[in-house]
Order: sequence, then C-alpha cells, then structure tokens
Amino acid sequence: MAGFPLFSTTKEHERSSGSDNSAGKIGEKDLERNTQVPGGLSDSESGEVGRQIELEADNSIKYRTCSWQKTAALLFSEYICLAIMSFPWSYSVLGLVPGLILTVFIAGVVLYTSLIVWRFCLRHPHIRDVCDIGQHLFWGSRAAWYFTAVMFLLNNTFIQGLHCLVGAKWFNTITGHGTCTIVFSLVTAIISLVCSIPRTFGTLAKVATFSALATFISVMLAVIFTAIEDHPADYNTGGTYVGEPKVTAVPVSGTTFVSGMSAFLNISYTFIGQITLPSFIAEMKEPKDFWKSVTAVTIAEIIVFSLVGAIVYAYTGDQYMTAPAFGSIGNDVYKKVAFTFMVPTIIFLGVLYASVSARFIFFRIFEGTRHKGNHTFVGWVSWIGILAVLWTAAFIIAEVIPFFSDLLSIMSSLFDSFFGFIFWGVAYLRMRYDDHGPGFYKKRGIRGWIGAIVNVSLIGIGLYFLGPGTYASVESVVLNYEAGTVGGPFSCADNGV
Repeated sequence: MAGFPLFSTTKEHERSSGSDNSAGKIGEKDLERNTQVPGGLSDSESGEVGRQIELEADNSIKYRTCSWQKTAALLFSEYICLAIMSFPWSYSVLGLVPGLILTVFIAGVVLYTSLIVWRFCLRHPHIRDVCDIGQHLFWGSRAAWYFTAVMFLLNNTFIQGLHCLVGAKWFNTITGHGTCTIVFSLVTAIISLVCSIPRTFGTLAKVATFSALATFISVMLAVIFTAIEDHPADYNTGGTYVGEPKVTAVPVSGTTFVSGMSAFLNISYTFIGQITLPSFIAEMKEPKDFWKSVTAVTIAEIIVFSLVGAIVYAYTGDQYMTAPAFGSIGNDVYKKVAFTFMVPTIIFLGVLYASVSARFIFFRIFEGTRHKGNHTFVGWVSWIGILAVLWTAAFIIAEVIPFFSDLLSIMSSLFDSFFGFIFWGVAYLRMRYDDHGPGFYKKRGIRGWIGAIVNVSLIGIGLYFLGPGTYASVESVVLNYEAGTVGGPFSCADNGV
C-alpha cells in the first residue's frame, strides 16, 4: 500500500477532463474539509463549481441545474426499476433468509461505495464522469481512461439492450404475441431514441419522478394481485408445476453454483449503479448535498426490494416462479395491468443511460465549442446521430442475449465488478494516501486498519464478480440455449411473460 503516489494534476488530466489550469489549482483538502459537514460552505458560492456555473450563465443550454431533490428523483428512477421483479426469483433460488441478508448487505456496501464516489468528486469538482475518475485512480494513465470509457459505454448500452428486451416482452404480453418479437424490440428502441433527445438531466428529472411512481405502482399491484388470486400461473399443470407453492428458508437441495451465482448477481445488479453517480454529481448546483439523495434512495430500496421479493415469493413458491415475476401472476388481466404500469420505466431508464453515454461522447467531441452549450444545427444533428448509434447497438444486444435474468447477470459480473467494487476500493486507498502519506493505515490507528481491510476486501469482491461471476453468467446463457428457452438470436419466438 505504501506504493500509492500522491495525487497530481497533470496537463494530461486537465485535457481529458475538459477543465483549464484553474481546476488543477483548487485546494482539494480545503474543498473536502468545507464539504464534509452538511451546512458548510456552498459549492455553488465558491471554487470550481461556482466557476462552472458562471461559465454557463450565457449559454442557452445549462448543465449545473440539479438540486439534491432532482438528483434523488433521477436515482429513484434508476434503481426503482423492472429488475425489482427479479428479486422473488433470486429468493426462490437462494432461499428467503440468505436472500434477505444479501439484499441488506449489498445495499450497505453500495451506499458506502457511493459515498466514496461522492467524496472523490468533491475533491475533483472538474470530474464529469467515471472515465475521468478511472484516469485519476490509475496514476493518470491514458490507457486507464480508454479502458474505463469502453467499459462505461458497454455497461450503459447493455442496459439499453435490456430495456429493448423488456419492451418486446411487454408488447408480446399485451398483444398475445401479435407480431415477430424482433419488430417489438425495434419499436421499443425507436421510441426510446425519440425520448432520449433532451440534452440535460434537469429536463429528464421532471420525467424521473413520474417514472419512479409508475414503477412503484406496478410492483405494488404485482404484490397485491399475487396475494389475492387463488393460484399462481401454471398451477398444477404437471411436471415441476405441482402442489401448493413451496417456500424455503435456505437453498433447496440440488441448487447449482451457476443458478445460485446468477441469483446473487441479479440482486447485486439492481443495487449497483455507481457508474452514473459522477455524471449526476457533475450537474448538481450543490454537490455537497449528494449524500442526502443517495441515503434516501438506499433506505427506500431496502424496504421496497425486500418486501416485494419476500411477499411475491411467499405466494408463488419455488415451482411457479418466473423472472420477471409478472409471469407468475395467474390472472391474465392482473398480469397485463401490473406490467403496463412498468412501461414508463421501461422507456425512461433506457433513455437515462443513453443520455449519460451520449453526453460522454458529445462533450468530448464539442468541448470548447459553441455547439456544446447552444442550440446549433451541427450540435443537434450530432447528438441525435450518437443516440441512433447507441440504440442500434442496444437492439443488437437484446437480440443476441434474449434472456432477462441472464442479461442482468452478465452485466453485473462484467461491469459491476469494476464500477461497483474495484474502482471505489482503490479510490478510498488513494484518498487516504493523499491525506496521510505512506503507511496511512498505521498512522490512523484502528480506523486506518479497518478502512484498509474493508476496501481491499471490496477489490476482492469485485474480482470474484469478474471471474466466477462471469463464468456462471455465460454458462447460464449456454444452458438456456440448450434447453430451448427461446428460439435463438434474432428470433421471432414469443418472449411474453
């Protein structure tokens, strides 16, 4: 650990982050000290954030506009999503007790690492996204920036692909497989492209609250309908689907590593979203208030995810469980009503990630030009063109990996390993080294040792996600193809729930 170098603001850093030399002259320790205690010096009244707001004053498109409440709305819309309906399936595989324990554990870890992200961004207010952080963390390496950029864009595009897949599921469910699934997936991508056109998060935040509310109604209806109907879907139809729903406290005998790991990764995916946090913080008027947003959202997540997962599982049981759990609702009308309330989030969340990716690309193309902050023909054509490429890639991903739970698992193992754990363990160690120098874990006493051990463990968890987690995810896709769960890539087969 003694080998971590001090932070330095090189010219390469300044160019990559789009900031000028004044950004590198900020007193980072002073900034952190002023923002550690809520109610301290306002970020918008001094320092780099205030300078950025001043530079935007004459622009027709302003980016530093989000309050902590608007940011919370964006986070709610990101986390309160369709993936909640994978929790009942995860609990059916892991058992109710381990499932609930892992839910609380992952939520706590994600909150802790989110606060690390926040502290890191306060020290470096010119940072705009996770790629800038990647370069800072790994000693100013330009290769680290490019690696992070590729992973960042792939992660977001996979999430867009997931929403193309789910959009096709909804269309098939509502219409009774009215046409080829490929058409439904393409229609979802086109609608999402149109909805992605707004260029600021402040604009999207107005829709985010509605999206989160609709999702909450959707999952609550699913819980209510599951509880009040006589039997789940496929009740006593033969084979595995026989008998009253069975609920187990621990994994049932015969649970494989692949299925158990996939269930764990499904839970993790729903919580882990730190990859977008630097982008959100970069558009806040008061970045020091971000802790309010992320804490409120985490508490809501634990309550909603645990209750939805446990109640739906209790009434559905191991035999009749599907992912997403809408497919376990026996009454066709109930299922369609509950699933339909999820439509705003199916569209909006894909739009949110598309916007994050498009902004990342757009800013680097047009940094320092009038096209970035004003309504110009070149700016808007480029913006829409970038979105078109992203949604085309998302559509292809949805058709190649047409399995809901497996697509969640693959994204979790490949991308959350870095953006959920490894990056933030390294960020903590780098910040502590910057504060206390070599041997910081000894100088800080028991706090230093605990902090070092916890964050080295985070890096280890991330490596476990990346290795065994990716193996389990890919193996699950292979098994699903062998089982004939769907027709194959670019298949017209019905994927309705």
